[in-house]
Amino acid sequence: MSQSQTHDESSVNKLDPNWRNDALDLGLDYGMQTIAVRAGQHRTDEGEHSEPIFTTSSYVYTSAADAAAHFDGTKTGNVYSRHTNPSVRTFERRLAALENGERAVATASGMGAILTMCLAYLKAGDHLLAANQLFGSSIGLFNNYMAKFGVEVSYVDCFDNEAWANAVQPNTKVIYCESPSNPLAQICDIGYLSQLCKANDILLVVDNCFATPALQRPLDLGADVVIHSATKYLDGQGRVLGGALVGSDKLMQEAFTVVRSGGISMSPFNAWVFTKGLETLKLRMQAHCQNANQVADFLVNHPNVSTVHFSGLSDHPAHELATRQHHMKGGYGAIMGFEVKPTADLDSKAAAWHVIDSTRMVSITNNLGDAKTTITHPATTTHFRLTAEARAEAGVKDGLIRLSVGLEDVEDIIKDLARGLDSL
Repeated sequence: MSQSQTHDESSVNKLDPNWRNDALDLGLDYGMQTIAVRAGQHRTDEGEHSEPIFTTSSYVYTSAADAAAHFDGTKTGNVYSRHTNPSVRTFERRLAALENGERAVATASGMGAILTMCLAYLKAGDHLLAANQLFGSSIGLFNNYMAKFGVEVSYVDCFDNEAWANAVQPNTKVIYCESPSNPLAQICDIGYLSQLCKANDILLVVDNCFATPALQRPLDLGADVVIHSATKYLDGQGRVLGGALVGSDKLMQEAFTVVRSGGISMSPFNAWVFTKGLETLKLRMQAHCQNANQVADFLVNHPNVSTVHFSGLSDHPAHELATRQHHMKGGYGAIMGFEVKPTADLDSKAAAWHVIDSTRMVSITNNLGDAKTTITHPATTTHFRLTAEARAEAGVKDGLIRLSVGLEDVEDIIKDLARGLDSL
């Protein structure tokens, strides 16, 4: 028998050694924090304790037959870092375990994950039904590009279950929502939407960016696919860009094919940063939520604030629903919108800008999910590309401010916001 035949036969139906099961046996029913620290890693022959960064674009095979087996799928292993990289795979496995999904697929950004979802599950002639309350770039992607390629798009109020049901069409293939939403932190009834989707053979896709698996697992509530902008809380320190989809192995294979063909790939370094971020996700989210609850109480009692959009408030219309869907006690996220009252001299927009410009510690930036508290005016930043009518439908008013509550001393956050609010 020739050497090439030996290589060929040994490669069939085999896994590369570095594609073995995780170092952590997930069948032993570990808790979330243990999974966040240990899941997904495969230790190499070097015996490293911390996860390494595999900064390689390609991989070496033992023979021509071994290379052919990797490419034709008879052997599972690394092929090319556009679609297979050990650092990225560790992040994917850990996130999938945290979301209680079979598999995750990492992407270059959160918007890359949403684009991957569209390309994987929609085609010309299909209908995408989405919530009005979405990030502005998501609406732009749906309206300007998916519609351009023949996908019909329509929107309903995320609170209105009857509107969701009435908007379903025979060609509806995906229902898409954020819960909590950007920028008003509104809540969708994921359980109801799941039942609606299952009754009509529709995929339910939920953006879980604001809650993260530390607070909410949409797959456990009946969603088919979870979307993340990993840039936000999964990293938690505003360092790198990335996104991810989580779901069944079958659905994720479709998403993986898009990433492989389209090059919407996460870099190994970014994946390593996200993996380390996941280690502290639950702990950080607990602290974020504790601060946010206190900031919301301050804002709701301030005379120059007309409305606070935060489901942690007991009189919020979705408070009970958020309490049911979020498994962390007292955890309602750390994103909130609040509307500033106009004054005799300042209209709503000018009043909101005054509050933002009066801060000395809080960061004026469109990013969120950072250890640092951030503040922005959605109507002129994250949602400025929308028409005035679309902003009104999404509840993005001129007096609205979006706040991402960070991990500073909460007294300092409140003092910084009070500078502008007290001086209106």
